[in-house]
Amino acid sequence: LISCYRKPKTKRAKRFLEKREPKLNENTKNAMLIKGGNANLTVTEVLKDIYAVKKPFAVLYKRKNITRPFEDQTSLEFFSKKSDCSLFLFGSHNKKRPNNLIIGRMFDYHVLDMIELGIEKFVALKDIKNSKCPEGTKPMLVFAGDMFDVNEEYRRLKSLLIDFFRGPTVPNIRLAGLEYVLHFTAVDGKIYMRSYKVLLKKSGCKIPRIELEEMGPSLDLVMRRTHLASDDLYKLSLKQPKGLKPKKKKNISHDALGTTYGRIHMQKQDLSKLQTRKMKGLKKRPAEKSAQDGGATPKKLKSA
Repeated sequence: LISCYRKPKTKRAKRFLEKREPKLNENTKNAMLIKGGNANLTVTEVLKDIYAVKKPFAVLYKRKNITRPFEDQTSLEFFSKKSDCSLFLFGSHNKKRPNNLIIGRMFDYHVLDMIELGIEKFVALKDIKNSKCPEGTKPMLVFAGDMFDVNEEYRRLKSLLIDFFRGPTVPNIRLAGLEYVLHFTAVDGKIYMRSYKVLLKKSGCKIPRIELEEMGPSLDLVMRRTHLASDDLYKLSLKQPKGLKPKKKKNISHDALGTTYGRIHMQKQDLSKLQTRKMKGLKKRPAEKSAQDGGATPKKLKSA
């Protein structure tokens, strides 16, 4: 790894450092998937399937790494700098915590928050014999359950899952591209993760009939330990640069439907001096003229 404090000597090193410099619009977050020193077959298959879902914005480490993220985070921070990843998923297995997953994220190459999840049931991608979505498909994320809004740990887990699976930011959306759904349900102390493929079928009108076909992977998870960032550090991580903040426009408002209203300030107009089109029907009568001139009686018309 090239140090950030040394001046680059080659163009390749310069491009490498420029790629990692802070930007107004950051790149899509990459995730690293790390296998622990005692990971079993179930944990290995989970990491492979989530890597298949997350590709191409993921790095899978196939070798075992003997580390304990809740006790020592230096190895995770080292891998984060090496692979330029701000998200991680660590899998391990032991007698005290079987089939264990730790999902977390980084801020400035330091662990911001991480949550430990236990796998109770797992159905792999290869076990469900249905058609799959192509690589790099951006998923639609659905969260069900009051716990995601009531409990602080579940609220932070929801934010972490959105950060992990959201994919790239796109300016436009087409209907045919909405073909992948990730559904998370929190009920009775468990989190159920299901993935579906969206099928657009004929309905006899312009709007197609939508059906969901389970695609895999499927996970039943339970929350174990948590390591959450303090409110001040979490607020600092959400801070946006001034260049991204929209400039306020005066006298412009929006209603609930998104309609834009503009307010214009004008001086009071004298409608009596308003110039109108010269039409015969709009000419003033002699009585109106005399009233404006001071009340003088108009001259009598000569009789024929």
